[in-house]
Formats: sequence, structure tokens, C-alpha cells
Amino acid sequence: MSGIFDLLFGWMTTVDPRALVLAFSAIGAGFAMIAGIGPGIGQGYAAGKAAEAVGKNPNHGGKAATLVMLLGAAVAETSGIFSLVIAIILLFANPLVSKTGVGLVLACSAMGAGLAMIAGIGPGIGQGYAAGKAAEAVGKRPKLQSVIVRTMLLGQAVAQTTGIYALVVALLLLFVNLFK
Repeated sequence: MSGIFDLLFGWMTTVDPRALVLAFSAIGAGFAMIAGIGPGIGQGYAAGKAAEAVGKNPNHGGKAATLVMLLGAAVAETSGIFSLVIAIILLFANPLVSKTGVGLVLACSAMGAGLAMIAGIGPGIGQGYAAGKAAEAVGKRPKLQSVIVRTMLLGQAVAQTTGIYALVVALLLLFVNLFK
């Protein structure tokens, strides 16, 4: 097995460093977009719960549940947006391409930035879950909408922290010069 790794790393050291960074950047951008799974699941859950709330209380809680779902789903999308930003930077504005240094290290930094963004799956699902439960609660008790929304937003803010950590790590991998 070590022979395969020796061959692979030996090949990577002989390839043009710029080409290696571009190739690993494309792979990293693909990895970054995996984080879109979280917001997709979370937003789907929130929409489903809002639809249930509208079905159970169409005359009084329907509009309120829909508004809560839209607000909560928008917040749940942030980790997907963070991942999209990193993917676009990797593809079109990659600062690693113009840096000098060991090509393999720069290439792994590009791929690591994309891998870091996979952490956005958790916040997307968690925030969508909070939005769904809030829409469900508002459907049952529309008069408590402001308290429920406030609680939902606070919970979503806490859940977002790991997505922000991932964004910070990805940006550090892209913009910190490892060779100073």
C-alpha cells in the first residue's frame, strides 16, 4: 500500500504546481458543495411542518406558520451560501494559484478548504428542524408567534456557529501564506 502512496506523491511533486493547485481546487469546490445537503434537508423539513400546520389550522395559523417557515428556511440556507462562496473562490478567485511554495501543500490547502465546508451540513439540518418546529408551534398557537420566532432565531444562531467555524477555517486555508 505504501508503494501506491509513494507513487502518487512522487507524481504530484513532478506536476506543475499551478496545475496541481487548480485540480485540487476543483475537487475542493465539489466537496464544499456537499454542504448543500444540510440546508436542503432542513428546508424540506421546515416546509413539511409548515404545510402540516396550515392543514391543521388553515383559518388562523396558516399565514403565520408560512411566514415563520420562510424566515427559518432563509436562515437555514446560510451554511449553503457559505459553501457556495468558498466553492466560487476556489474556482474563480483562488489566491493559492499565484502563491509560490510547495505545490502539494498549496493543493492540499485548496482541497482542505472545500472539505472544511462539509461542516455546513449540521447547521443546515439543525436550523431547518428549528424552523419546522417553530412553524408547527405557530400553527397551533398563532398568538404566540413573536415569542416562538424569537426562540427559533436564538436557537438557529447557536446552531450556526459550527458553520461559521468551517467558513473561518476555509478562509484561513485559502488566504494565509504558509510560506512566510
